[in-house]
Amino acid sequence: SVQTSRGKSRRIVEKIQEKCPIIWQGTIIGEPASKSNSRRIISRGKNSRIIKSKKALDYSSSMEQQLSILCKDVDMLEGLLSIYFDVWYASRRPDLDVELLKDVMQGWVYKNDRQVREQHARWHLDTEAPRCLIRVLMYEEGEMTLKL
Repeated sequence: SVQTSRGKSRRIVEKIQEKCPIIWQGTIIGEPASKSNSRRIISRGKNSRIIKSKKALDYSSSMEQQLSILCKDVDMLEGLLSIYFDVWYASRRPDLDVELLKDVMQGWVYKNDRQVREQHARWHLDTEAPRCLIRVLMYEEGEMTLKL
């Protein structure tokens, strides 16, 4: 149920904060598009290009607008990072895919997605309010930042 999921998420956040404080957190409204399934071929004359799907382009644009507010007056993070994603989808159909989220965060939250050394992602269902809660922590070399 939704209450159980929220309660579990809250306990996980508390465990994360005990071990390693969150250095950036934000919620992105909307259902993320999959990066791996979001390419289309555009032909112009003899030339062809592969570009993001309309859904991926629209979501990237929306996420950038939201990040411009969330990251206002905040320096980009430096160093090695761990990221925790909780993604709520509007239906059971989409696969869990956070690669587009990481790509769009580059230049807003951190300088380069190569800084991400550890990531955890969880799939949730919320037909009323699809969104993604993102928590960023400093990466602890040699062991998982948080053992769930």
